[in-house]
Amino acid sequence: MKKILISGSNGFVGQNLCKKLHEMGGFEIFETGDSKSTNLCDASVVNNLPSCDLVVHLAAKSFVPDSFINPSLFYKNNIDATINLLDKARIDGSKFIFLSTYVYGTPKYQPIDEEHPVNALNPYTQSKLVCEDICKAYSRDFGVPVIIFRPFNVYGKNQNANFFIPTIISQLNKEVITLKDPRPKRDFIYVDDLVSAIVSGIVMDFFGVEIYNIGSGVSVSVKETVEMIVQASNSKAKIEFTHEIRKGEVLDTIADISKAKRILGWSPKINMMDGLKKLI
Repeated sequence: MKKILISGSNGFVGQNLCKKLHEMGGFEIFETGDSKSTNLCDASVVNNLPSCDLVVHLAAKSFVPDSFINPSLFYKNNIDATINLLDKARIDGSKFIFLSTYVYGTPKYQPIDEEHPVNALNPYTQSKLVCEDICKAYSRDFGVPVIIFRPFNVYGKNQNANFFIPTIISQLNKEVITLKDPRPKRDFIYVDDLVSAIVSGIVMDFFGVEIYNIGSGVSVSVKETVEMIVQASNSKAKIEFTHEIRKGEVLDTIADISKAKRILGWSPKINMMDGLKKLI
């Protein structure tokens, strides 16, 4: 029975992943919960966690606007926790799965593959890129096998209410849904599809460092997204846009997921409309 240590098990992706693994069976799962119950930035706390065959590191501070308000907290939290868990993996001889984020900035070409240049546009993404480099260093220097997942725009059950799709759903009972810029297009991936990609990594044998984009391969605009949500919910709300343009806005992102399909045998199963219906 494979022993798996999951950081951030109480979080958005963590709750969904733990539920899936418990349903599958065949795993001994150790959950770290949240930062209040387990301080991953304290090396002594991490070193006292159970030894496992695999560490799945999901825990992070992730709300981009907050990363501009308190960047030092984001850097310290995300980087220290990653270093401590990687060092535990080194000591215990564990494999390591790291959940990164969209790291490509304004695309130079589309669809975006894993070889596309990286370009952080905020402290949160920068912290994830630093963590990716530390993952690569632990693999290079100590032989820790690492998978890095780069999910594009994840949505689904248990997501923080401050994120894009939950903020729309929270306005469905109002007369008017108010949003800013209708133009930006994003590659959305339902959380169950991201979980299935992580599970594919958990059950396979891997060595060195592998990076996988996780997305749908399709981009949907803000305008299209809110119209789909209104349709799926039968809401009577009207949609209004302030047309406020965010500085440094990326107007379109499409993931090249061919590597994940080829090596992991993974592909997304839930299209946008079906995902929104499940969520609503």
